Amino acid sequence: MTDVDDNAGAAPGHGKRVGWVELYFDLVFVFAVGQVAHGIVAEPHWPRAAAALGLFATLWWTWIGFAVLYNRRGDDSRVADRLFVLAGTIPCGIAATQAHHVFEGHPAIFALAMAGVRLILAAAHRWPAREGLDQRRISWGYAASAALFAASAFVPYTWALWVFALLQEAGFLLLGDRSRRRRGDRPSRAAQWRALLATPRDPNLAVDSAHLAERFGLFMILLLGELVITVGTAALERPADDVAYWLAMVGGLVLAGALWWLYFTSAARIYERMLGLSGGNPALAYSLYAVGHLPSAFALVLIAAGVNLSLHESPPHAAAWFTTAGLTIYLLGTRVFAAGSHRWYYGLARTAALAATACLAFLDRILPAPAVVVVIAVWGCGAAAIASTIRHRVLDRMGDDPLEYLRRQGLPGRPRP
Repeated sequence: MTDVDDNAGAAPGHGKRVGWVELYFDLVFVFAVGQVAHGIVAEPHWPRAAAALGLFATLWWTWIGFAVLYNRRGDDSRVADRLFVLAGTIPCGIAATQAHHVFEGHPAIFALAMAGVRLILAAAHRWPAREGLDQRRISWGYAASAALFAASAFVPYTWALWVFALLQEAGFLLLGDRSRRRRGDRPSRAAQWRALLATPRDPNLAVDSAHLAERFGLFMILLLGELVITVGTAALERPADDVAYWLAMVGGLVLAGALWWLYFTSAARIYERMLGLSGGNPALAYSLYAVGHLPSAFALVLIAAGVNLSLHESPPHAAAWFTTAGLTIYLLGTRVFAAGSHRWYYGLARTAALAATACLAFLDRILPAPAVVVVIAVWGCGAAAIASTIRHRVLDRMGDDPLEYLRRQGLPGRPRP
């Protein structure tokens, strides 16, 4: 019988496994994400959606901090590592309960909770030490973020301080490990790709590609779960003979399955392949995961809110737009229509497909909201089928040398997953 602690060890050929304590930590974010989606449903208009994006980004970078921490130096067999993550659940849980107050213009307790989380991350990066990592710099960076979040609880312009804190976190967490180039030196696209796909000179700076891919995959599952919960919860409020509800419920579940297919059978495989072949390059991990997944992750929250509103007895017009806008962002963020070709007609076809996805919202003028959900679900299934063919071809062409594949394709700019 395998011991539980072996879950965090390295499996032959597969890298580190996601730890049990990390899965427990994610439970807090299930609730937090649900509160963000509920905030959009409570006031379905675009300014509220923009505020939800800011709130989600704050939670996202908090989660990223623990994901990267455990990826580089976490181990379920060490008591200290588990205690740091468990301690982080307390302020994160408080922040989740206060998310709705942020929408109401009372962010003080949420901001203080975020400050507390960053103090824990600062302490976790100072002890125990790991050779090769500039943990002092990371620790001081989180301490600075904690001060900014704490100050935002008592001064105006709260969002400005949050943006500054998150930007500086984005700089030191993964990108801070890049070797510095001379000032004024602007590398070519080929040089940028070579740097991103090159194995780190210091193996201590590398990230575990298998663990990071699994970690983000599990988080995407949690976000898809919010859509499933939304659909299921509506059943408690509608009569059993409501055909429109059952139509929307089936459509919502089919849409969730299509979204799962789009990510896990195409995008996720390419991301893990590229990061693995790069030897765990931290800058590539930043581009593909830390920043690259943010639009797609928030898109799932927006879709969940849109489907939720579509199941109301009197759905607002924003319901369809939230759903189609979310699906468009999801398709764009995961780049499922990227065929690895730079011919103009491929680009035109991608643009037309994304525009058509967004414009499906106009169907709410001639169809009831549940029927619109069904049409969007069918469209999502079609996109999944097309993307599977395209991305399978890309994986075959990439082989074991992504840089050579990019050369054959004309070396596009920096990777945008």
